[in-house]
Amino acid sequence: MDGNTNMSLDDEETKSAFVGALNMERGIYEEYTVMYAPFYRQMTFPLYSERKAESGDPLAIAYSDVEAAFCYYLENFNEGRPFILAGLSQGAQLALMLLENLFDDPALQNLLVAAYCIGWKVTEEDLEAYPHLKLAECEDDTGVIISFNTEAEWINDSIIVPEGTRTLGINPLNWKTDSTPADRKLNKGACFTDYSGAIINEVACLTGAYIDPLRGTLKATDIEAEEYSNSLFPDGVYHLYDYQFFFRNLEKNVKVRIDSYRENCL
Repeated sequence: MDGNTNMSLDDEETKSAFVGALNMERGIYEEYTVMYAPFYRQMTFPLYSERKAESGDPLAIAYSDVEAAFCYYLENFNEGRPFILAGLSQGAQLALMLLENLFDDPALQNLLVAAYCIGWKVTEEDLEAYPHLKLAECEDDTGVIISFNTEAEWINDSIIVPEGTRTLGINPLNWKTDSTPADRKLNKGACFTDYSGAIINEVACLTGAYIDPLRGTLKATDIEAEEYSNSLFPDGVYHLYDYQFFFRNLEKNVKVRIDSYRENCL
């Protein structure tokens, strides 16, 4: 690591770990897409745990790599085809910044099937500052941002959504943006994967969920917090499982939105 702020692109051990993290999530997208996922100088976790990851040089370094990689993709690989943006956690944060900074261009807007910015907050202030951003409102709208942050019902603070912040999101079980509860029977399958991307455990109907009307976060209703303890987040903050708890629903939704784009936008 470089000064405990950004990953060095010469750090092969850490780069290998991030390939493993990518593999754990790529199954949601890869059946329907050709993936482009370059390395970038990611910010390190202490910046998040100390709540210093939303401004400053480390963020600028990470974002500059992402924007350069995206522009390279457009110039060399895209060939005018529609695309999906996808990220989890810091990846979602930087994808949102990409949308803010580049997607006031109607030509880019028209190519965007959807942006899965999961595990990062999107606020009313973001939408006011960047009026070209659109949040998903249903299962099959296109050119929109899909976002949610999963946590236990009793959580009121996290490093992703601090206390007093209200994020905007959508429920990946019923595709509603209000607090309508979604029963666990709507959960088509939580998938827990290893670093190769192989599914080591799949659980249908793992949990229901609803959008918290105050925090805007996604409250999981049927999870025992201690079963998902980890060293990075307090029990009840399910940030590491945002994709895995709702894996099959997200996988299906990628196809639904691609089909909707083909029907309505081509």
